[in-house]
Amino acid sequence: MRITGLAARTAIGAVAAFAMIAQVSGQSGGSSAAPSAVPFVPVTDAMIQKPDPKDWLSWRRTLDSWGYSPLSQIDRANVNQLRLVWVRPLDAGHQEGTPLVHNGVMYFPGPSDVITALDAASGDVLWIHKRELPKDLTETLTFPDTNRNLAIYGNLIIARGSDDYIYAVDAQSGKLAWETKILDYKKGAKQSSGPIIADGLAITGRSCEPEGGPDACVITAHDAKTGKEVWRTSTIARGDDPNDATWGGWPLDKRMQVGAWMNASYDPELKLLYMGTSVSAPAPKFLLAGNDYTYLYHNSTLALDVRTGKIVWHYQHLVDHWDLDHPFPRILLDEQVAPDPAEVSWINPNIDRGKTYKVVSGVPGKTGIVYTLDRRTGEFLWARPTVMQNVVQSIDGRTGKVTGNPETVFTEIGQKRFVCPSSTGGANYQAPAYSPLTRTMYFPAQNLCMDATAVAPNWESPGYSIATKIALSPAADNKLGVITAVNAVTGKTEWKYAIRAGMQSLLTTGGGLLFAGDSAGRFRALDQQSGKVLWEMNLGSAVTGYPVTFSVGGHQYVAVSTGFWLGDSFTPEIIKGNQGTLFVFALPDAGIGRQGPPRAPINPTGGAIPVDPVSAGAPSRKVIDGVFSAAQATAGRQVYAANCAACHGASFTPAQGVPPLQGAVFLANWKGRTLADLDAKVRTMPPGAPNSLSEADHIAVMAYLLQANGFKAGQALPGDAAKLREIGFGE
Repeated sequence: MRITGLAARTAIGAVAAFAMIAQVSGQSGGSSAAPSAVPFVPVTDAMIQKPDPKDWLSWRRTLDSWGYSPLSQIDRANVNQLRLVWVRPLDAGHQEGTPLVHNGVMYFPGPSDVITALDAASGDVLWIHKRELPKDLTETLTFPDTNRNLAIYGNLIIARGSDDYIYAVDAQSGKLAWETKILDYKKGAKQSSGPIIADGLAITGRSCEPEGGPDACVITAHDAKTGKEVWRTSTIARGDDPNDATWGGWPLDKRMQVGAWMNASYDPELKLLYMGTSVSAPAPKFLLAGNDYTYLYHNSTLALDVRTGKIVWHYQHLVDHWDLDHPFPRILLDEQVAPDPAEVSWINPNIDRGKTYKVVSGVPGKTGIVYTLDRRTGEFLWARPTVMQNVVQSIDGRTGKVTGNPETVFTEIGQKRFVCPSSTGGANYQAPAYSPLTRTMYFPAQNLCMDATAVAPNWESPGYSIATKIALSPAADNKLGVITAVNAVTGKTEWKYAIRAGMQSLLTTGGGLLFAGDSAGRFRALDQQSGKVLWEMNLGSAVTGYPVTFSVGGHQYVAVSTGFWLGDSFTPEIIKGNQGTLFVFALPDAGIGRQGPPRAPINPTGGAIPVDPVSAGAPSRKVIDGVFSAAQATAGRQVYAANCAACHGASFTPAQGVPPLQGAVFLANWKGRTLADLDAKVRTMPPGAPNSLSEADHIAVMAYLLQANGFKAGQALPGDAAKLREIGFGE
C-alpha cells in the first residue's frame, strides 16, 4: 500500500502538458482541477445506503442492485420530448462504464484506468486522472482495459486498477491519495469491475486467469479511507475448508479460474455481502477429478460476513461444464413469495405464501434462470428460465439441489454437445433492473445456443478446453436480444420485448420508465407496465455502458455511453460504429449549452505547442502502408488453416454466429483501432486454448488476415506491442 499526495507525473515535458489544457489531464495520479461551483460534501455510509434521489453513488445506485432511481420528472407522458443536452468522447478501449454523480459532478470510468470528472449539467471537464499502466498488460491478461465502475467514499473516488491494484484519487482534484497492490498482474487476475462500499470497506472481485492458480481467485476488502487490506476470501475451497473435499482430491495448484468478476450486493442490516462466482477451468469436469464432484465454490452465490469475509452460506446454481458463469447482480428484496406453478418450473413446497421474506433474487448466471433464495439462510425458494436452456434438468424444491442434463455433459475428449444458452449467454455483464412501482424485475439477455466440443487441455497454458460454434437459438425467431419482465412475487412473465440487435443494460425510474440500449446503437425508453416503446434515439454505436439518471438544478438527466461490443458477428447486417461516447439527455426546459464552473486561464510560455497527432499518441502508420511481409502472410495462411478455418471457414465463410474475418463487417469492426487491439483479440483464440499459438504464429496470422482484406505486403510486421500500437486501421 502506498499513500501519497501527488504522484509523479509522466515526463512528457511542460510544453506537451500545456497541449492538453482543454482536458486538464493528470498523468499517473497528478491532475489539475477546475474550481467547483458547489461545495463538496463528503460521502458517508449512510448516504451510500440511502442515497439522495439526485445522486448516483454506487454501480447500480443502491447496494441492493435494483438499478432504480425514484426520480420522476421524466415520465411516460413527457419522455417523447427527451433530447440530447451534451456529449463527450471517451478514450479508446472496451467501454462499459457507469457514471457516478454526486452534488452535480459526474465521475466516469474510462478504459485503461482513465477517470474523468465533469460538470454533470454542462459536460465541461473538471479534471482527468490517467493511471500509468505497465506496457505488457496484454501479454498476460485479455482485454485488461475494461473498467465498469467506480466507488465514492468520503472525499475519495476509489477505483480498481488494470494492474491489479486498488487506488483512490481526491474527488475534487483527481490527485492520487493512496494505492494498494492486491496481486501480481503477471500471475493472472483481471479486474474488470470496480468496488462497492460496504460499511467503509471497498469490496472487489476479479476474474482469475489460469496462470494465477488458486491464489488469484479471491474477493477482497480494503479500508476505503486508507487502502489497507482488511480481509481476502478464496473462491476456491481449500485447506481446512470442509468443502475442500468437493474437488475430489484434485491438486490445489490445478484448481483455477473460479472468479468473481462482477460486483457484490450488500444488506447493511444482516451485514452480508452477496457475490457470485464463475466456472472452473478446464470447464468439462471429466478433465478434473470427474463429473461426480461439485468443485466449490464455482458458479455459486456466496453470502459473506462483511466484517471478516467468512462465507456464511453458499448456494451452487450449476455444476458447470460449458463456461456458464454466475457472477451477475443479486437483487435484494423484502417481498412476499408466491410463485405461480403455471409459469415457475421449480418451487419449494414449504414456502409460506403469506410471509414477507428477505430474498436475494435475479438471474445470477449465463443460463438466464431466475433464482430466488432466502438471503438470511440461502434456502431455495423458486426458480424459472427466461430464455431457452437445456443444461438444468431439474431442481429439488425442498433442498435446492440442481441436477444437470446428462445429454449436455461431456464424458470424453472430442464429444460434441448442443448447449443452450451459449458461453456468451443468455445473460452476461448487461445489468438487469427492478422497479418497486411494478414489483417486477427486468432481465436483458441474448437468444444464443452453441455446439460445444470438449478438447484436450493444454496444462502449460490451460483454458476452458471447449471449442464452440455459437448461433441464434432455435426459439429466437431471428431476434438476438430480449428483455423479460418477471414479477418478483409470482415469477410470472409480465411481458417480453425482443429485437434483432443484442440487448444491453437497463435502468428503471420513478417515472414508470425502463431505459434500455442495444448493440445497434438504439437507446430506448419503455413503459415498465407494458413494454411499449415510448421514445428512442440512434446513438451510432453499441450502447455498452450502464445507464443512470440524476438531477442537477431541479432538472432530471439520463446518461449512457457507447462503445465496442464483441457480439456483432451474430447480426452482421447491422452496420454501426464502435466509438466510445458519453451521452446525456434531459427535457427541453433543462436547456442546451449550459456553462460549467469558470476556469483560470493557463498561458504556456517558452516553446511552441505541438500539434502533430503522432506526439499526442495517434498511430503513425496505417495498414494500407504495407506493414507485413509476403513471407509472414504465407506462413499465416498455414496457421489459419490449422487453427482458425474450422470455425471461420477456409475461404472466410464462417459458421453461423462466428465473426467474419474478411470483408466490410471485419473492416468496420476494426475501424479506428490499432494492430495492438487486433493482436490482443487473436491471442484469445482458438476457443478453449487462448495464447496457445507461438509469437511468430500470432504475427503471421495477423499478416494473413490483412492480406485477405486487400492490404498490400511491405516491410515485416513487428512483434512488439508498442510498435503494433503505432499501426492503425484508419478512420
